[in-house]
Amino acid sequence: MMRALLDFLMYDWLNIDSLVCRERFTDHSRQTFDAVLDTSERIATERFAPFNRLVDIDEPRFDGKTVKLPAATAQATSAYAQSGLLAAGHDYEVGGMQLPYVVDMAANSFFAKASIGLSAYAMLTYANANLLMAHGTAAQREAFAMPQLQGRFMGTMCLSEPQAGSSLGDILTKAICDGDESARDELGSRFRLRGNKMWISGGEHELSENIVHLVLAKIAGGDGKTEPGVRGISLFVVPRYLVNARGRITGERNDVALAGLNHKLGYRATINTLLNFGEGKFPVRCPGGLDGRGAGAIGYLMGEPGQGLQLMFHMMNEARINVGMGAAMLGLAGYEASVGYARSRPQGRLAGSNGKDVGAPQVPIVDHADVRRMLLAQKAYCEGAAALCLYCARLVDDKRTGAPESAQEAALLLDLLTPVAKSWPSEWCLEANHLAIQVHGGYGYTRDFSVEQFWRDNRLNMIHEGTHGIQGLDLLGRKVRASQGRALKLWTARVQATIAQVGADALLGEYAAALEVALAALLQTTEAATSGGEGEPALANASLYLQAFGHIVLAWIWLEVAHTAARRLADEGRHDESFHRGLLQAARYFFRYEVPKTGAWLAVVAARDMTCAEMQDAWL
Repeated sequence: MMRALLDFLMYDWLNIDSLVCRERFTDHSRQTFDAVLDTSERIATERFAPFNRLVDIDEPRFDGKTVKLPAATAQATSAYAQSGLLAAGHDYEVGGMQLPYVVDMAANSFFAKASIGLSAYAMLTYANANLLMAHGTAAQREAFAMPQLQGRFMGTMCLSEPQAGSSLGDILTKAICDGDESARDELGSRFRLRGNKMWISGGEHELSENIVHLVLAKIAGGDGKTEPGVRGISLFVVPRYLVNARGRITGERNDVALAGLNHKLGYRATINTLLNFGEGKFPVRCPGGLDGRGAGAIGYLMGEPGQGLQLMFHMMNEARINVGMGAAMLGLAGYEASVGYARSRPQGRLAGSNGKDVGAPQVPIVDHADVRRMLLAQKAYCEGAAALCLYCARLVDDKRTGAPESAQEAALLLDLLTPVAKSWPSEWCLEANHLAIQVHGGYGYTRDFSVEQFWRDNRLNMIHEGTHGIQGLDLLGRKVRASQGRALKLWTARVQATIAQVGADALLGEYAAALEVALAALLQTTEAATSGGEGEPALANASLYLQAFGHIVLAWIWLEVAHTAARRLADEGRHDESFHRGLLQAARYFFRYEVPKTGAWLAVVAARDMTCAEMQDAWL
């Protein structure tokens, strides 16, 4: 099921074969891409999927000295590291394969579908290393990124704090320069960090030689005070164990201590921690240090002071697309499970001549129209979400390796669509998991079947890397307004080009017309919401705007996919008719059942309705 979908989306729709004409990818071909996908699917099937339930039940625990994880966790992460996939997108010179990002994402989707909790360790490490390779010094790349790409170290991102959550301007973690000129060594400017970080996935374990934390902190002035708000937030590389310039551990433990474990609804295989930096549990001495007593965890400044958020969002934007793809894969896992169950579960009889004949044999529940509705909705949500995320991954490739004009357009589109790529799959593929449970009936609530775990795991993706509310504010408050709306105009032109291309088609013309109406309503609402200032009335319903925007983006994606599927059906000699007809039916469902919802959402946004904003605390 999934491999056929990936092949269609990548080769038939996105035409990734053409990427091999670019200088960076000239050594590749469809054969090499397929080999990577084959290897990923095999490892995910053998080392991840069989243990998904085990690592969900046998949660991480701390015995007072070390974190205990099931043996399957180490085996899975080791198999992934040995595959070379951590470095797959990087240059040959650093051990990479120079794979296109779209192929890299497709390969990693097998792991997310097999066990999202086990796959998170690699995703975090991958993102951490990518940020270091993009913005670290040569010494920092060698000492911290290369060991991660080789699978020796793992990485985390440390943003949130117990009192701040998503409000990064309110973080309290403080960085103080570790002396004067002596505070700069071969790894960069050395600081001492003190503070607490919350919700740190992969923050403490024995799965690797070392853990590299990327930590947001505010640099304190001579008076020990920090600037309020986001100004002064900088990014620091804080290793669990100190290393030399070659990435070899010196033997000294940095002052980063586990303060507790968070036990979450889902993603239970991924240890989630509260970390204390500089509390004195592991005092570190460094020549020329503040006071010679190890006052704080040692961290190395990355980039320039005050660039912390700018650099971290490089990591987070990639992570947001990965969160969206992970949500799509969990949705697909539930969809496949519910299709299998519906085909094998006999119950009831069809309405009609035999409907009241209790002696007639029962039919599989897949024969009931309402069950097919739930299955078709799942298909439309999850396959559409996967298509969206792969489209965004292709934009990353165009941004990095396309001709200058193409690269600039890709960057604009990617910036606009990233909030949608993160939020839409995490909401609607969760709905798909909900429907998968419903298809299973009472069995769906039990651990005898996998769908309840898929739902629990996917529920976290609505919060990972920024909640829906944050994504909505980002989209309506910034992204559609940026550069006089250039990105929105560019995306609109692409949608209109698809409409023009498909509009005369006898089968798809209805959908093109519906998309044209929905797009016009979206643009009118955007103008109404943004023309009267940026205060609360404009942004009070940003989440509804995000929902509508996302649905219209997915309508465009489905129109593109359906157009490609229709062309393939018309090709002679193709033997996968059912697959392509399934795509066309999913597109039909989306336009008939989902696109009409956007009008109601946009009406509230356009009216600048203040019902929710004017609700008072005392009335709750």
